[in-house]
Amino acid sequence: MFREDSSRYKKFSRRAMILAGGQVALFGLLAGRMYQLQVLESRRYKMLADENRINIRLLPPPRGRILDRFGVPLATNRENFRVLLIAERTRDVDQTLDALGRLIPIADHERRRILKTIKKRRDFVPVTVQENLDWKKVSSIEVNAPDLPGVVIDVGQSREYPLGPDSSHLLGYVAPVSEKDKARDRSGDPLLELPGFRIGKSGIEKQHERRLRGKAGNSQLEVNALGRVIRELSRQEGQPGDDVMLTIDLGIQNLAIEKLRDKKSAAAVVMDVHTGGVIALASVPGYDPNAFNVGLTRKQWRQISRDPLAPLTNKAVSGLYAPGSTFKMIVAMAALEQGVVLPDHKVFCRGHVELGNARFHCWKKHGHGWMDLNAALQQSCDTYFYEIAKRVGIDKISEMGIRFGLGEATGIDLPSERGGLMPTAAWKKKRMGVPWQKGETLVAGIGQGFVLTTPLQLAVMTSRIASGKLVKPHLVRGIVSGGVSQILEHEDPTPLDISDEIRTLVMDGMNSVSNTEQGTAYRARIAEPGFELAGKTGTAQVKRISKHERETRVLKNKERPSKDRDHALFVAYAPVKNPRYAISVVVEHGGGGSKVAAPIARDILHETLKRDPSGYRKRDGVAGEKEKGRKA
Repeated sequence: MFREDSSRYKKFSRRAMILAGGQVALFGLLAGRMYQLQVLESRRYKMLADENRINIRLLPPPRGRILDRFGVPLATNRENFRVLLIAERTRDVDQTLDALGRLIPIADHERRRILKTIKKRRDFVPVTVQENLDWKKVSSIEVNAPDLPGVVIDVGQSREYPLGPDSSHLLGYVAPVSEKDKARDRSGDPLLELPGFRIGKSGIEKQHERRLRGKAGNSQLEVNALGRVIRELSRQEGQPGDDVMLTIDLGIQNLAIEKLRDKKSAAAVVMDVHTGGVIALASVPGYDPNAFNVGLTRKQWRQISRDPLAPLTNKAVSGLYAPGSTFKMIVAMAALEQGVVLPDHKVFCRGHVELGNARFHCWKKHGHGWMDLNAALQQSCDTYFYEIAKRVGIDKISEMGIRFGLGEATGIDLPSERGGLMPTAAWKKKRMGVPWQKGETLVAGIGQGFVLTTPLQLAVMTSRIASGKLVKPHLVRGIVSGGVSQILEHEDPTPLDISDEIRTLVMDGMNSVSNTEQGTAYRARIAEPGFELAGKTGTAQVKRISKHERETRVLKNKERPSKDRDHALFVAYAPVKNPRYAISVVVEHGGGGSKVAAPIARDILHETLKRDPSGYRKRDGVAGEKEKGRKA
């Protein structure tokens, strides 16, 4: 009996010791783990706890402004009043929306969108009902606040374009970030993920998006376990975007738009012939960029996108047109450089030339008689240029056109620029699989056929003729960052690879166009001494004149349907004695260049000389002192 009790005691004691040892080991492990968590890794878990408690939210920075050369705002920011709905603060969301709908219109699709968003989010998260409210609506909501539980007014910033459609093609517009925008942007900027954040989609807004956007700020918010904001712990405002100062003179820009407004579809470009600074770049019709910022309805988008006048196209840089007779200076310089004609070489114009069994007509039915280079430019004789184009050939003509800025994108700081076309024999063979024909050279000799240019390229061409320099157009004059203005340096244009003698002969012809009674643009001259312009008219056919029409009677432009009327063109520089500015004007289906485009160009160029935004004085053909510190 004693032995059994002793054996049981020993077993009990051994098991007790094993159990006690296990407990000690377990508590030892627990103590070690607690030491690891509370001492060794305390900082890590404290940070994780803070991250759960503290919510960091991005703050979008104010977008930089766009200014004209004198600092006049072209694109600014304004207060954006938004009405928000917080579901947890109202007993009945539908009833609140009904009450709010009596103060501001809420469309059925907008109501469905609001209710759908509320279901997806937590009750305490605000949902945007409407943006861009005017002060009258805001006041009405605030006065009726006791009857609108859960409705609050929030204030943010929104882009505003004071000039509306008049600035649309130059400035572009901003709109919400799309998935394609995120895919294209490789910067990884977290601002692009913010709901409702807007970026530049066209024009200067798009070209200089990074400068204008700025850098995000942040706000540290303390939140509870449900994510509800308790308080703001700290706030760091973002870095505002830079202001972009353009070479544009708003006064000249407005004048150009005003002169083109009733022409339905047209474009004009004014350039400094020495620096390449663009003083005005106008295209009509335009569109309202503010509407894109607020948000277009489907009906509005269909109306704009299907408009036959193409208001979304910047015709100054993207519109492609046959240059017509404004191209004759290029043909003349190519012929002179190749030595196939001399300045006094004469061609007899009888109203047409024949090549094989084809007849190529001059615009003057019974001809001009004997024409030399100056007279041919002065009176825009087609026959003369048929003959010299045939002698010089299409390849040399196109090479000269490219040298003067045609047929290739100019590189201006705007998106969507098109390059136009300077055709060659090799181009046609590659593109169409058939050889170039001599008749096509004659047609190209008067700026028709395959030749295509933009109004900007025509302004560049005229600037290079007037200055003898490889002028390149640009729109940005300077940057304002943190209140400090910096005028951008632009390289001085290098001289063109063409003799001054050849260039002077062409300039004399352009002077005759505008300042002699036989000139095609004499009625559109600037008569004020010291401000005279030298120009070249152009009329580009959009519909071929049939043989039957020539045998009976060719209808005048005003007698034809609008879509069959010729395009009207005019290029010029001024003053004649000391060129400073160049201009090109294209009016779609406007008719004759001398009657329609030339008077517009004259008025714009004359005002440009009087305002003289470059800092030069021009009277009696004498240049004044350069403005000090001018770099752009």
